Amino acid sequence: MASVYFKNGVNRYWRNRRDSSGISNEEKIHLRQKLLLHLREENYQIALMLAVLISKIARIDYPKEWPELFSVLAQQLQSADILTSHRIFMILFRTLKELSTKRLTSDQRNFAEISSHFFDYSWRLWQSDVQTILCDFSALAQCISSDASEQHRDDLYLICERWLLCLKIIRQLIISGFPSDAKCVQEVRPVKEVSPVLLNAIQSFLTYYSSFQTQHPKFWDFIKRACTKLLKVLVAFQTRHPYSFGDECVLPPVMDFCLNKISDPEHDILSFEQFLIQCMVMVKSILECKEYKPSLTGRVIDENRVTIEQMKKNISSIVGGVLTSLLPNERIVLLCNILIRRYFVLSASDLEEWYQNPESFHHEQDMVQWTEKLRPCAEALYIVLFENHSQLLGPVVVSILQEAMRGCPTSVTEITPGLLLKDAAYSAAAHVYYELSNYLSFKDWFNGALSLELSNDHPNMRIIHRKVALILGQWVSEIKDDTKRSVYCALIRLLQEKDLSVRLAACRSLCFHIEDANFSEQGFTDLLPICWGLCFKLIEEVQEFDSKVQVLNLISILIGRGNEVITFADKLVQFFQKVWEESSGESLLQIQLLIALRSFVTALGYQTPICYNLILPILQKGIDINSPDELNLLEDSLQLWEAILSNAPSMVPQLLAYFPCLVEVIERSFDHLQVAVHITEGYIILGGTEFLSMHASSVAKLLDLIVGNVNDRGLLSTLPVIDILIQCFPMEVPPLISSALQKLVVICLTGGDDHDPSKTAVKASAAAILARILVMNSNYLAQLTSQPSLMLLLQKAGFPAEENILLCLIDIWLEKVDNASSTQRKTFGLALSIILTLRLPQVLDKLDQILSVCTSVILGGNDDLTEEESSGDNMSSSRSQNEGPVPSKEFKRRQIKFSDPINQLSLETSVRENLQTCAALHGESFNSAIGRMHPAAFTQLKQALKMP
Repeated sequence: MASVYFKNGVNRYWRNRRDSSGISNEEKIHLRQKLLLHLREENYQIALMLAVLISKIARIDYPKEWPELFSVLAQQLQSADILTSHRIFMILFRTLKELSTKRLTSDQRNFAEISSHFFDYSWRLWQSDVQTILCDFSALAQCISSDASEQHRDDLYLICERWLLCLKIIRQLIISGFPSDAKCVQEVRPVKEVSPVLLNAIQSFLTYYSSFQTQHPKFWDFIKRACTKLLKVLVAFQTRHPYSFGDECVLPPVMDFCLNKISDPEHDILSFEQFLIQCMVMVKSILECKEYKPSLTGRVIDENRVTIEQMKKNISSIVGGVLTSLLPNERIVLLCNILIRRYFVLSASDLEEWYQNPESFHHEQDMVQWTEKLRPCAEALYIVLFENHSQLLGPVVVSILQEAMRGCPTSVTEITPGLLLKDAAYSAAAHVYYELSNYLSFKDWFNGALSLELSNDHPNMRIIHRKVALILGQWVSEIKDDTKRSVYCALIRLLQEKDLSVRLAACRSLCFHIEDANFSEQGFTDLLPICWGLCFKLIEEVQEFDSKVQVLNLISILIGRGNEVITFADKLVQFFQKVWEESSGESLLQIQLLIALRSFVTALGYQTPICYNLILPILQKGIDINSPDELNLLEDSLQLWEAILSNAPSMVPQLLAYFPCLVEVIERSFDHLQVAVHITEGYIILGGTEFLSMHASSVAKLLDLIVGNVNDRGLLSTLPVIDILIQCFPMEVPPLISSALQKLVVICLTGGDDHDPSKTAVKASAAAILARILVMNSNYLAQLTSQPSLMLLLQKAGFPAEENILLCLIDIWLEKVDNASSTQRKTFGLALSIILTLRLPQVLDKLDQILSVCTSVILGGNDDLTEEESSGDNMSSSRSQNEGPVPSKEFKRRQIKFSDPINQLSLETSVRENLQTCAALHGESFNSAIGRMHPAAFTQLKQALKMP
């Protein structure tokens, strides 16, 4: 307990933090010294915790505060007994592992230095220990020391464990102590020195594998761990340093050894699955290594020195030749045959496992990490082998398939070797559909065999039926229109089978078909009712989380694709209600449900209110930041919220009451800003005056939180919402959000570098909002620009106190007109035309520019009615042509856009009238200013204003 709390204390207090003074330097020195006096800890768990503890401190303190760490450990090793040396190696391994994860250049340089000092010592000890172990194993095997003391065996076992730790350290030093040679093409000498010795160690240990299994189970277990680890280390070397590993003294013997073990293992080794898996991983890693493949880049003709690229090409060429000699065509064909005929074939234990728990068997076979089980690993190796040699192996696989089908006709129901071979051949054909389609017609195969096999209902046929389901999913891109309908019917039939494994395989394959770009909705429409029913039934029968997610995924996809969702809406509501209630506490499953509900809402469109009794309570729970599941459910709940608002025909009281939750979400972080902005827009558009009167303070708080506190991208997504808010409520909103508007003035007048496109866009949009206020609520802009709090903000931002804010805004409007959208340009024009009516002599200094901008806007026209359609929520525009009305939010958004007063006002009339006011205000000064205009600009102005 002390060691655990010590570790937790180091994690929490070793670094100095703002909220804690941490541990003093004097105390740290004392603790570091004392820790190194406890190396000979007899209890393994405490020793392990101390090793972790020292590694955590070393990550922070080495090398600056604790430079002597490694020298003290090395010094202690010189005189250590077996137990102490084992504990020291535990510390070394944990510390090196911790330091190797640091990514700063200086840290990596430190690690390289450690490697150079420690590698030779570790390697010598490793070699010495392996000799000791093998010598003692030889004695054990010959029963010479059968009466050896228990103490001797315990010491030997401790040496074995120390040797394994030493191996892990050597791996760490070679992997992290040298830059990858794939980048720098610098030979990593230890790879060439160590790898052949590791291979010899594997071969030596394997000689004791069968005899120790019964006589010395403890050491037999060590041999299994050692051989597996040694191969894993070789795989790590090959992955990190492929060029050094490609040396003729390393790659050929390792590759040859692994190929021989896969193709012709001793009888006992066949049961040593973890070892065979690592052999396959090694062969796969070498076969798909891009550094060993010929480079397609050319070389500059007159280049004198050999470039890194040329060096890579040279090595690739050499290694490519070695691989060709190691893998002649006969060996490739043999390996392909062995993988299919031996490793793909279901064993008696597989069949028993399937029989006992079909659901678990399905996930273990098809969804497990491929490096954990032998069959998935063999399948992964086979796929890479086939990709590299498709022209050679295509006919071979077809030949195996035809042989298996001849040897086991569709009528055979007994579980014979022939049936199991057919299952294996079907697997082989399923995995490489993209190449095999050149040698095999899917239509002929389906009509001639697959569909016939589905008509055989014998319980043993589940083996073939499951594989047919896999094939139908994998070959989806090769299934032509004339066969699609039959395949859909076949998958529906498979969904009705008794065996859960078959039904789950069919469920996944059906997902592939419905998601396919060439999915035929017409050919599937009449199958929808039965498909829904089968999905509902399946999710009730399955127990595992993965199964439920798989079925929910199919339901989501069906909802997204089907045009007939409304017909099944009641059943779906009942289904979702039931599953939601049963999923309490399973947040990962609830996430999938939220995704499915979002698809459901989108599919229902403006008819969404029929499921409000279901979704609104679910939404309320998901957006509550005080809920225990908040971290898991919030993101998907917000997206559901947005979908509900986008498809709601009108605002309802429950939905209206949820808005303050959005402010709480944004108060916590800006992680969900984008969706929060869309939700706010939905409330403005749907809720109108009722929403604003109820949540005015929340809206003000939300915008004040965002403006000035988010980056340019966040601002750009928020500013259109402020714009639409002012457009809908020009008199009420500006005073309400004065704090946010003041920040927009500051952004316009003191914003950063205009060479940055995003900053330019922010300034243009913010300036357009202020111009809109001038056009729609002129008095308020004058009030805003004269507020002392704004002057204070501007002074903090470095804005000169003597400058006139309004005149500076005029400069921004003139400057940003070219960076604005069509509506924004017209807004700038209208604002500038209003400026003409001010009693400010400075207006005449800018008259030329103001009239020039107004002229260009008038002559440029207003094409904004079709512009920016994508800025809103278009999530259902693709459905609108089939389903009639577009979702309500989108429809109302367009209405608001079309009824924008800016679109209704005539800039031409405004400029003409305000010019007359300006002339009356300034008299002769006005005439002088007009006279200074360029004749061409004056002619354009008259043309724009239709003046004679």
